[in-house]
Amino acid sequence: MKKLILLLLFVSTTAFAAEDNDLSTLLMKATFRISGSTSQGTCFVVGRPLSNDTSRAAYVLVTADHVLAGIPDETATITLRKKVKDDYVKVQHSVRIRNSKKKPLWLKNPDADVAVMYVSIPKEAEVVLLPMSFLATDERLNELEIRPADRLLALGFPLGQESNSAGFPILRSGIIAGYPILPTKKTKTMLFDFEVFQGNSGGPVFMIEKNRAYGGGIRIGVVQMIVGLVSQERNLAVTTRTPFESKVQQHPLKLGVIIHASLIKETIEALPEPK
Repeated sequence: MKKLILLLLFVSTTAFAAEDNDLSTLLMKATFRISGSTSQGTCFVVGRPLSNDTSRAAYVLVTADHVLAGIPDETATITLRKKVKDDYVKVQHSVRIRNSKKKPLWLKNPDADVAVMYVSIPKEAEVVLLPMSFLATDERLNELEIRPADRLLALGFPLGQESNSAGFPILRSGIIAGYPILPTKKTKTMLFDFEVFQGNSGGPVFMIEKNRAYGGGIRIGVVQMIVGLVSQERNLAVTTRTPFESKVQQHPLKLGVIIHASLIKETIEALPEPK
């Protein structure tokens, strides 16, 4: 834990993004490709409020634990972006993820494929800092009557592909494909009708819906929240045997496994308090 506390000396702070802004645009500016010598994935940045000024926050990198675990190096590269006049250009930013003894510097949720850590961000990079209130709680999911067939959106870098030369993520969509959803502490994950490619892991999954029907009527307004992150693809393992060998084949079902946002929030709150 001491190693995590030392990292706080290098944390940058900035004001939160406004919660009434369009979440899809905010997440586009807060989601990045993260890579190492042998693997890659997606990460996004959330703000952990400072204890002495809750209007400001420390940068917290959020991704799937297996993304960081799959990078054997002491550092990972985050492809940030900066704005130059009316255009965006990439900024390659090195983040230390292990110490000199190869010990991880991130915090893993003990029950889920979630990893978080404080990071510093160079001043020239344009990063939207999302408030933690965007992370959906069980109370919020229950209030909104989140259910199978609800449409969700996901950002990521499938097979390392970007939406353009500036390095923005690719937006895709699907529906909730499983039940039950609550309580998230017990279910931990939910199925998403969404084909997962290498590079999608760690990307944010979110909901934006206008005039949603819940609580016995249609509520005027926009619902927008982060419901989780992409963890893995759901496959069917089929074993075939002959007198000479046994072979296991993985058949992709084109279903994503999503870690609930409540577990992301729980992991961030387990970090040492930013100072």
